[in-house]
Amino acid sequence: MLTDRRGAFAWYELLTTDAERARDFYERVVGWRTEDASTAALPYAIFCAGSAEVGGLMELPPDARRMGATPRWVGYLAVDDIDARVERLRQLGGSVFVPPTDSNIGRVAIVADPQTATFGMVGGLKRGGRVPGAVEPGWVGWHELFAADGKKAFAFYSELFGWRPVTGEKDLLDSYQLVAVDGHTIGGMFNKLPRAPVPFWLYYFEVADIAVAIEDVKKAGGRIVQGPLQLENGSWIVRCIDPQGAMFSLQGKTSQTVIEPAEIGELNWAADWGGFASRGKVVATSDIKTNVKSKR
Repeated sequence: MLTDRRGAFAWYELLTTDAERARDFYERVVGWRTEDASTAALPYAIFCAGSAEVGGLMELPPDARRMGATPRWVGYLAVDDIDARVERLRQLGGSVFVPPTDSNIGRVAIVADPQTATFGMVGGLKRGGRVPGAVEPGWVGWHELFAADGKKAFAFYSELFGWRPVTGEKDLLDSYQLVAVDGHTIGGMFNKLPRAPVPFWLYYFEVADIAVAIEDVKKAGGRIVQGPLQLENGSWIVRCIDPQGAMFSLQGKTSQTVIEPAEIGELNWAADWGGFASRGKVVATSDIKTNVKSKR
């Protein structure tokens, strides 16, 4: 079933410098399987969670590497008229890196918001699709924007894609704004601290057992850069970097009775990147708040 959630994230793509090694890494860590979807002009693989297509895998184009592009995950927002949406993005101050182009997954564009956070748009999506609101292992369960100015960022995405604020949540940091599409909460955005290098989108992959996934990240050559941190619902999150340097997050529960929480020293990383403990579902602890205040 192809997604009909216009304005929502509907496809994800990993651009990397070693597709074969990246494939092995994510198959082990997230539990995906891959299917070859290459064309004569483009080597391309599909990440699948069971029978559901989640995203794609391809090498960073040589031109992009020469321009300094590094491995990264890109999320694509589904739109009805991509040419009109891209033109509206320009009018709102965004940038266009790849104009609307027909591709193997649909008509796509690679763009950036006015604060330079990169994302994609896709019209007529040919692949993927998921049940709205459901989260299963291997699916992307959360989307988080590290913004230079969260309020301005929300105004931009609201105007362009019709996003709405989620209210009524308690104990969130003041700058953390939950966002919804068609009544489904899809993620959040907040003010990063100035020392964070650039605004960016971070994607959270659901795993069956977070403790197992953490060990697999390490054994497969990735790094844990923050966490594990526990959410109020009993799930855990970790933020990671894959062997080629692409940043991503994992979330999930665990069958283990003991899991080592993050040290306060590790939590300093959260303060450095915005002063929060997790995706809006766990508030910043008093230790983090104190740390943030002391660094400002």
